[in-house]
Amino acid sequence: MPAISIIIPSFNSEKHIAETIDSILGQTFADIEILVVDDGSSDRTREIVRSYAASSPVQLITQKNSGVCVARNHGLRRAQGSYICFMDHDDYWFPDKLERQLTAFEAYPEAGVIYSCFVNWHADAGGDFPPPESFEFPERPDEIDPDFSGWIYHQFLTDCWMLTSTAMFRREVLARCGSFDESLPYSEDWDLWLRISREYPMIKLRRPTTLYRQHRLQGNRVVRDIDYRTRLLSASAEKWGLCSRDGRCIERKDFRKQLSIYHVMFALSHLRGGKLPIAIKAFAKAWLTYPYDLRLLGYIPAALLGWRPR
Repeated sequence: MPAISIIIPSFNSEKHIAETIDSILGQTFADIEILVVDDGSSDRTREIVRSYAASSPVQLITQKNSGVCVARNHGLRRAQGSYICFMDHDDYWFPDKLERQLTAFEAYPEAGVIYSCFVNWHADAGGDFPPPESFEFPERPDEIDPDFSGWIYHQFLTDCWMLTSTAMFRREVLARCGSFDESLPYSEDWDLWLRISREYPMIKLRRPTTLYRQHRLQGNRVVRDIDYRTRLLSASAEKWGLCSRDGRCIERKDFRKQLSIYHVMFALSHLRGGKLPIAIKAFAKAWLTYPYDLRLLGYIPAALLGWRPR
């Protein structure tokens, strides 16, 4: 049985999947299995993954196109490891990522999750990404971030602080808290982090473990007709309140202010896209959520008079 199962959902990822897999095979900790769950790719993704299978711990699992949540959950059902990692098909791990996280689990046996900082990985003007070995972090010691470690449910009520590719989970955490909600097209990771943070303390490492590739096709850049982010946070606060198990809380006024900011961001995205009715409704929600900021009322007449954000 491998110590760690790494689950990679893939879809038309021929451009980056080999670099992602190579970064896992180059880890200083090698007792692993890599489950690539291909979500109905039409390019060379499956061919590339199969090229690894004969001489490495890489397994290809195929399914019809069903979405990233279904792919991750499919891989989770097949995973054999005591620890679970999920990795996006275009991200990259620094070589000591797994070893450092296992060491942290030994130091913090009560923790259910070890995660870390990450680095946004941008392409240059020619479309090429800097080589991973060009990144160095001597100024960031390998220590935990106390503000985002421990019982941090209240922190997740303001933002999705944990990048999926940076995290390592004890297997029993996912057995207890459940898997990704397959009905959610967005914020499905945030939804799971909120559930986990109610049941387990989490530890954040300051030094980055992961390069997070930035490109225009990322899911968080898609404008949707439903604001899943504010819906998720409002439902969570109503169900569980605003405090973590250790008594740390977010003030209600601060929570509502953050919700208002998300309503405005949602409105501006739709205003840029020409969907005025959705934008107006979201601007109104922003003010109703946080009526202390009278400037929010100015968005509605400005939008009706033709103003559009750049």
